[in-house]
Amino acid sequence: MDIVFIEDLRIDAVIGIYDWERRIRQTLSFDLEMAFDNRRPAASDDIADTLNYKSISKRLQAYVEASSFGLVETLAERCAEIVQNEFGVAWVRLKLSKPGAVRGAKAVGVRIERGTRPQ
Repeated sequence: MDIVFIEDLRIDAVIGIYDWERRIRQTLSFDLEMAFDNRRPAASDDIADTLNYKSISKRLQAYVEASSFGLVETLAERCAEIVQNEFGVAWVRLKLSKPGAVRGAKAVGVRIERGTRPQ
């Protein structure tokens, strides 16, 4: 199976459990890997046959910008559900990073996999 990826998609959101975090927007970084058979779009050279990463990026941007979760775990789960349910992706690996959240660390966050990765 092929992998379509989106790397370092930066989106501003209200995220966090502390009062000060609820009053600001923080930049989050998303990395996604999605299983997709690219043979059909490669043969047709037609965007309609692809897993359109621009459409996925725009959908996640709209969702995340409008969200207000306490935990990155919750936001990661909801984003993975959107990718699977709205774009027909059987397997997704999503990494959500919160840069600068912990002093001394470049970023913290979660990496989740949902679905069954086709062979």
